[in-house]
Amino acid sequence: MRSILSILFFSALFVSTKSFGQKWLQGHFTDKKGNVETGLIRVGGAGKGPVKDEGFIEFKEDAKSGPFRLSASELQSFVIGRDSFVVAHAPGNETWAKNEFDFVRVVLDEDLKLYAAGGVKTGNGGSGVSFAPGLSTGVGTGGYAGTAVGGGVSIPISGAGNGGYYEKVVYYYGENTASMKRLNDQNFEDIMTDMMGDYPEVVDKIKAKVYVLENIDKLIAYFQQLKATAHGPGS
Repeated sequence: MRSILSILFFSALFVSTKSFGQKWLQGHFTDKKGNVETGLIRVGGAGKGPVKDEGFIEFKEDAKSGPFRLSASELQSFVIGRDSFVVAHAPGNETWAKNEFDFVRVVLDEDLKLYAAGGVKTGNGGSGVSFAPGLSTGVGTGGYAGTAVGGGVSIPISGAGNGGYYEKVVYYYGENTASMKRLNDQNFEDIMTDMMGDYPEVVDKIKAKVYVLENIDKLIAYFQQLKATAHGPGS
């Protein structure tokens, strides 16, 4: 019974998340020259982008305006709701399956930052990462990501059924995208205690294995709750 309910849940989530990813949403982008434009943004649009092997967004000034596409190399970042995305290359020795120049979401904007991308390719052809910002968030910030998927899970995006793709959220850490590295089970405790070191209660729970990579979404929510309380009215 539980397995049936799980299948129904993820089937419904796939439909709602897929349609959500195609919507025009209020936001703004910053181009390479630092110019900021506010309007409607859509990610995950069909078709090819302006530049080969680069991610892209679609933008229009308002509902009546004609849209145009902006490639990752033309941008510094974009924001939808409370979710911020920055341009990044595949780090280190990794190869991203879809685009070598794409967007990652800024999950935690600390001195040592936490980024999220989506889609590990497993099976034939080695490993790599492809990213669709609206589908791979899953920590539920209340902005573009919408309902939390949780546990680092996302919906299959590109290449499903072709070469054995399995999609999930991949987390990276670094002072910026140029220095970001993959977060994994081996470095999780050291990196996350460093990132959240100003909050001893969080550090204690990480060291006690209450929070691990598999439930990082819960750790992020707990950290953000404590941080909001510490910086709230009257604090």
